[in-house]
Amino acid sequence: MRVIVVGGGAAGMMAAIAAAQNGAEVTLLERNEKLGKKLFITGKGRCNVTNAGDMDNLFANVMTNAKFLYSAFYGFDNRAVMELIETAGCPLKTERGGRVFPVSDHSSDIIAALAGALKRLRVEIRLRARVKSLWWEDNTEQSPGENVKVKKSGSGIIRGVLLESGERLEAQRVILATGGLSYSSTGSTGDGYLLAEESGHNVTERSPSLVPFKIREDWCRELMGVSLRNVSLSLRQGNKEIFRDFGEMLFTHFGVSGPLVLSASSYYVSKCRGEAELLIDLKPALDAQQLDKRVLRDFEESRNRQFKNSLGQLFPAKLIPVMIRLTGIPPEKPVNEITREERRNFVSLIKALPMTVIGVQGYEEAIVTKGGVTVRDVNPSTMESKKVQGLYFAGEMLDVDALTGGYNLQIAWSTGHLAGVSAAR
Repeated sequence: MRVIVVGGGAAGMMAAIAAAQNGAEVTLLERNEKLGKKLFITGKGRCNVTNAGDMDNLFANVMTNAKFLYSAFYGFDNRAVMELIETAGCPLKTERGGRVFPVSDHSSDIIAALAGALKRLRVEIRLRARVKSLWWEDNTEQSPGENVKVKKSGSGIIRGVLLESGERLEAQRVILATGGLSYSSTGSTGDGYLLAEESGHNVTERSPSLVPFKIREDWCRELMGVSLRNVSLSLRQGNKEIFRDFGEMLFTHFGVSGPLVLSASSYYVSKCRGEAELLIDLKPALDAQQLDKRVLRDFEESRNRQFKNSLGQLFPAKLIPVMIRLTGIPPEKPVNEITREERRNFVSLIKALPMTVIGVQGYEEAIVTKGGVTVRDVNPSTMESKKVQGLYFAGEMLDVDALTGGYNLQIAWSTGHLAGVSAAR
């Protein structure tokens, strides 16, 4: 069986490995000058390979079409991914939240391990090879006595691909794993979606996901570079809470980012239209009453100081002037003159620091693309197209996405592996 894999990212490399392990003659086409260009920058260059949680945890963190991934996840789960990568020569470690990274903290070691596996399996790797179009035959028949072509079940049969160079490569199976639209500088420019549409597949609306928020309030920009740990974030629209979680976040020149925000953005993109409210609980370990006692105790210790000089134990230094301004309490006001109402309003602000989300950043800062080839056009047991026989999809090409924490790469590994095994049959 001759198999062509289009795309040398996580899903494509795994698909090529799986197909070759199952006896196929495999050619891997990558438009860039090297494999794994997007994989190289994931996890800030550390590469969060997968998540070590149980299967329920994996499914719980999939945002779109989780049921579609049943066969893929159970056929090649996180343990199988870790075993393959470690066997290929890259030891792994598990950190807080079940996040799995290479021991070296270098994503290049993951890429090198996979490239080594491809080489040992004698996969032909062709770099700087961009696919112009799929080569497939329209599976139609002429109606007797009529000048009308009638499509049979499934609209075509794959024959191979046509490269931009004009070269035509023949294959009985083709796996599309070209990625989405995020980080276009790595080659993810949506080519695969066009190839899918040209071959009769429906592609859902796409948008950036796992992406930083743009915030309206100007004071947010003053805090650029400030990182908050152990805070709680709530995303609301109207009276409805869309998302709540606990963790880390970061202020930027345009708004907020960090793990908490990236996860919240996935819910924002899916469920919100227009502006939304972001509330940050800066002291989630204390309820309002406990926090009031804590603030009162701090005020007692600083009773002869000015308000602006009494908050060093509560906040990072850069956050203090912003919090003072938002309270409306004069910075020079003696602590012993602060009223009960002012103190309680201050406590309320600490428990629910408000910001207005006005949108998200673009694909250049998005970790994944939401949307893709509709799962209705793909067999979940094989990843084969229901419209073109011998054509398979994997990874970000599909309308599946998950929260941050290694789950999106697990989708890439699992769907790539299933597509590769199925294509080799």
